[in-house]
Formats: sequence, C-alpha cells, structure tokens
Amino acid sequence: MAYAISIDEFSDTVREFASYKLVIQNCSKKTVDEYLLDLRTFFRYIIAKRSGISPKSEEFEQINIRQADLDFLRSIRQDDIYDFLLYTGTQRQNQWSAKSRKLSAIKALYRFLVVKRGFLKDNPAANIESPKPKRSLPKYLSIEECMMLLDAVKNDKESKSKTRDYAIVTLFLNCGMRLSELVGINLSDIDRELRSLTVTGKGNKERIVYLNDACRSALADHLSERLCESNRTVGTNALFISSRGQRISAKTVQWMVYKYLDMAGLESKHYSVHKLRHTAATLMYQTGEVDVRVLKDILGHEQLNTTQIYTHVSNASMENAMSKNPLSKIKK
Repeated sequence: MAYAISIDEFSDTVREFASYKLVIQNCSKKTVDEYLLDLRTFFRYIIAKRSGISPKSEEFEQINIRQADLDFLRSIRQDDIYDFLLYTGTQRQNQWSAKSRKLSAIKALYRFLVVKRGFLKDNPAANIESPKPKRSLPKYLSIEECMMLLDAVKNDKESKSKTRDYAIVTLFLNCGMRLSELVGINLSDIDRELRSLTVTGKGNKERIVYLNDACRSALADHLSERLCESNRTVGTNALFISSRGQRISAKTVQWMVYKYLDMAGLESKHYSVHKLRHTAATLMYQTGEVDVRVLKDILGHEQLNTTQIYTHVSNASMENAMSKNPLSKIKK
C-alpha cells in the first residue's frame, strides 16, 4: 500500500512498525502517514542535535533518516524527547495538539519496540505526559447563521454544482460528520430509502448515520443529478464527484465551504468545515436536547470526554440564570 511519505526513507525497523500499525492494528493510511511524518521530524532533530546541524538550515530537511535504525533508537533518552517537544513548541510554533500528536507517534513506536517485538528493554517515552490542552469552547454557527449559509448555496446562480454543494453543507450541519468521512461516502453506502448511510471514521471504523428530513431531501435532489445518464458512466462509486468526474477531494470541499461562508457574509467569523461539525453537535445537544452518550455515537467519538466539550453552557442559559437571582431586581 502506498504511503503519502516515501517509506524507503526509513530504516527497516521503522518500516516494520508502519506495517504493524497498518495491517495488524488496522490503522488508517492517513494515521500511519501522520505517524511517519512526525517521526521523520523527530529523527531529523535528534540527528541534527548530535551533528551540530541547525534545525533552521536547509541541511536539516535533507538529513538522511535511514540511519535511525534499532541502535539509534536504543540510544535515545527521555531528555532527548523533552528537548524535541521544546523545539516543536518554540521553533516550530506547534500548539498542544501538534505536540501531543508527535509524542503519540514516539510513544507508539517505542511500545512496539519494547512490548510487541522485545527489541528494547527500556522505553524512554513511557513516563512522559502528553501536553495539556488549552480548554476552549468550540466555535459554532448560530441557527440564523446556518440559514444564511444554506441560503447562500441555494441562491448561487452561477454554480453548476449547487445541488451537490447544498447536500454537502446540509449533511455537515445536520449529521456532524468529519470531512474525511463525507468525501469517502460511496453510493453503495446509502440506504435505498434514504433513511441512513454508512461512513468510515477514524481507525477505519464504520458507523451508521441516520438522516433527517432535510438530509433526505437534499440527498434526493443530488442523487437525481448524480445518477443521470451523463454522470452514471463515471468510473467511480463516490457519492460526491468533482467537475472532472472523480471523487471530490477534501480541498475542494474546503474551498467550497469557504466560498459560501464568504458569500453569506460570515468570513470574518473564521469558520471552517470542522466548525460545521461543531455546529451540528452543539445544536443537537443544546437545542435538540440530545443525550451526550447518544451524541458520542453520532459523532463517532471513542471516548465520552471528547464529546463533553459540547456540553458547555450557552451564553443565553448563563444570562437566564443571572436573571433568576432573587437580588437581580433590586436597584438603588
């Protein structure tokens, strides 16, 4: 299976680790690619540090990481990993999520070497805690802003893919699916009666997404165009296709969403495709009163604490609570 990064750049040991994650643990190719990209940066930093090469130099990007073999990995100490995390934060301006992801890649590699293969006795990453996240409330569109966005798509007189785009935005706002999940939907994943569809989430895990009336209507309109004679012969099973007749790319969907956010006058809010997922989750919890455990399954979260970010109290609820204070009416 092809990787986004050349697997030949790595030593035999790291290539075996990548195959284990992909084949045995059934991780997605995207996940394994991210592991390899982060490990490449880690190896380059350690080699540069030991060789006196500046991480800011062009030479840094050309460092041969095939030398990161088993002996090299055995030589790494806990302080080396701490130094690398400090470097990613101060010189690469990585936020907590990026640093945490890099540490996860290092931890996964050493768990494989120590526990699964027994190549090493000591795990230098074992006792390193992940960077603590900065807790912030998820940004989401209000109901009025959702309507503005949908109207922007509906009223676009120049687009030849308006029906497709309206279905995409409707699915995001109602189902809370991830971008990668949406572009991966096939025609065969949809229930014939348009009651549900199947998406493939993180870790290649499939889940059923149930469709409401808005989604069924938008999908029915899109399918009438997608399955017309001119599009039926396209050599792809993808639900959403590009103007070239190929599966629509994530970048195309992102561009389309930004375009309609701009047309709706919402560009200054710095919303994104992922914020549409936040919107669906927040509106379901706050307005639809969906139980957080049900919301967890709808969003495809592994852990409940990931979903609990959507249980934040809305500004309106806090304002209402303040007015309930028995002293709120007392004036000078």
